Amino acid sequence: MSDAVIEVNGLKKTFSDGFLGLKKVPALRGVTFEVPRGEIFGLLGPNGAGKTTLIKILLGIVRKSGGSASVLGYSAGTRRSRVRVGYLPEGHRLPRHLTGNTALEYYGGLSGLSSGEVRRRRGAILEEVDLAKWGNTSVRKYSKGMQQRIGLAQAMLHDPDLLILDEPTDGVDPVGRAKIREVLNRWRDQGKTVFLNSHLLQEIELVCDRVAILVKGELKIVDDVASISRRVGADQLNEVRFSLQGSKADIEAAFAGTTATVTPAEKSAGFNVQARLATQKEIDACLDDLRRREISIRSMVPHQLSLEEAFLKLVRTGTAPKEADIFE
Repeated sequence: MSDAVIEVNGLKKTFSDGFLGLKKVPALRGVTFEVPRGEIFGLLGPNGAGKTTLIKILLGIVRKSGGSASVLGYSAGTRRSRVRVGYLPEGHRLPRHLTGNTALEYYGGLSGLSSGEVRRRRGAILEEVDLAKWGNTSVRKYSKGMQQRIGLAQAMLHDPDLLILDEPTDGVDPVGRAKIREVLNRWRDQGKTVFLNSHLLQEIELVCDRVAILVKGELKIVDDVASISRRVGADQLNEVRFSLQGSKADIEAAFAGTTATVTPAEKSAGFNVQARLATQKEIDACLDDLRRREISIRSMVPHQLSLEEAFLKLVRTGTAPKEADIFE
């Protein structure tokens, strides 16, 4: 039996549009991936990429057009697949007459918990999301960040094996986002699985073990953040950034014959250099020349794309090299 919590194989979804529904709009085009137990998995993509459609198929809100999907070993959308899932939808709204405590009683009941079970669990859950002092306060007085944290609390209340979170840090301040990251890391450390959809790429980069990127319904890449940056930025692997102290003329002479940009450092005397050096031999030669010219090397850092840079580049180009292609 597979240990994957989510399995998606050739998943397709096509919507009908236009007059008499004759126009067919593909939202998912044969998407395939797995999410193992005990992982925080991020889903990225521009607007219209199919992210929300994918989540709704996993939860049984939307029916697939082709392929297959399973959650916790059961066909996606069945009651048996949903009972051990906690879900925080994007832009969720709480009934305004509720307090934090009664909101958890309401959502706990929807998840099959008795009032007694909710009362036993809610104190620890509210503490975990930093709302312990707000349980008796009307949710009308909650900030946007507090609304998100009480939404996370209701998703965790019935101790699910899988959390599906759609924009969980939307509107949350930096302190609140750090708190949510702590909660998700503890959840993973307990062997739980988190499926996270967010537009905040920095948050994805900080918390996710692996990331999938959808573009126009097609899955372009699935990998850990470092590998995505390396694969998408394969054509930039030979770029090196230097921070140097010395004569600009000597620095330019040391990089003669290479593709290099020399700019004054903003906050200190010296120069920044971004150079394309094709081989390790060429790097060694530049270092030797810099030393010979008595130029101080403050730092030398191989350039690696951030997740945001890799994401934007992938969205623009639509392709990513295979891991093996980088080293050919």
